[in-house]
Amino acid sequence: MNDFLTNLTNMLRLRSGPQDLSGSWQLTTVLVAAYLLQNLITGSQLDDSSAGAKSLLAISLQIIVLVGLLSWRRHPERFLQTLSALAAVGIVFNLITWILLTQSNPTVNQPILAMVWFAVFIWSLFVDANIYRHALSVTLSIGVLIAVLILAASYVLIEMLFLGGG
Repeated sequence: MNDFLTNLTNMLRLRSGPQDLSGSWQLTTVLVAAYLLQNLITGSQLDDSSAGAKSLLAISLQIIVLVGLLSWRRHPERFLQTLSALAAVGIVFNLITWILLTQSNPTVNQPILAMVWFAVFIWSLFVDANIYRHALSVTLSIGVLIAVLILAASYVLIEMLFLGGG
C-alpha cells in the first residue's frame, strides 16, 4: 500500500506514470469502483439523480478511447496500469473539488476560491496528460491534447444526453 501511495503522489507531481503501478485486474476494479462510488455519493449530495449514469458514461468513454489509443500505439498491455492511474488520480481530484465545493456559496463572489478551483482543474488536466504521455509513449503536448479531447467529448455527451433533453 505504501508503494501505491508513493507512486500516486509521484504521478500527482508529474514525476512518474502508470508504469509504476501494479497491472492487476483486482487493483483496477477496486479503483474504478471507488471512483464511481465517489461520484455517486457526491452526486447525491448535490441532488443530481443522474450522477451515476453520467459517471458511467464518462468512464466508459474514457475506457473505449484508452483501449483504442493503446491498440493503435501497439501497447495494449498498458491498459490496466493506465486505467488504474486515471481512476486513482480521479479519486484524488474529485475529493479536492468536493472540498472546494463545500466551501462555495453561490450568493457570494469568491474569486480566490474560483482561482483555486481553476488551478486544480489545470493541474488535473496535466496529470491526466502525463499519464497518457507515459502510456502511449507520446509527448506531453499530445497527452494534453488527448486529455482535453476526452474531457470535451465527455462534456458534449453528457450535455446531449442529460442536460439538453436528448
